[in-house]
Amino acid sequence: MFAVANDPLGTGLVASLARPGGNVTGLSNQASDLDAKRLELLREVVPNLHSLAIMANVGYPAAVLEMGAIKTNARKLGLDVMTIEIRRAEDIASGITALNAEALYVVTDPLVASNRIAINTLAFEARLPTMHSVRDNVEAGGLICYGPNYPDLFRRAADYVNKILRGAKPGDIPVEQPTKFDLVINLTTAKALGLQIPDRLLAIADEVIE
Repeated sequence: MFAVANDPLGTGLVASLARPGGNVTGLSNQASDLDAKRLELLREVVPNLHSLAIMANVGYPAAVLEMGAIKTNARKLGLDVMTIEIRRAEDIASGITALNAEALYVVTDPLVASNRIAINTLAFEARLPTMHSVRDNVEAGGLICYGPNYPDLFRRAADYVNKILRGAKPGDIPVEQPTKFDLVINLTTAKALGLQIPDRLLAIADEVIE
């Protein structure tokens, strides 16, 4: 059983979300409209946004799938899109310093998570507002994140464990998607970048870091 999985259907971990098949089930941290929602939020923070860079670890299949979805949604909004394809930590600095974009969308995976301070530092030096999917990345200096509430996912995972211990077959238990999401804004980073966060976003944010 998996407590959190990045796009288990797209990566082939399960046959379908409704009937996973095999001997595995659990919770996905992806919802179908998250990428579009993050882009919507980013455009509110950067209202004249025209060009977007997307950073993803192309050695991580789920990150590749997410990058493709972001590119599609961004182009529907008329944004110019460029990508930073990384495979190791050494690729990060050269990718960011070579950018000519107005914002950076960071696709999270273990490589990105372990280098989140370096990514945010380099993005700040390049005057790039950053969008993330994980609260930790914003606590490390990123601008904004919108994503699943992981404590809620882990609590729900306990229900799966209980069902399986009581005899349910994992392959018959549907994979669930997130139902609770967090919007976190780093106001300190916003002020340092000269950005005015709309009052509407500050009012609905789950956490504002000052």
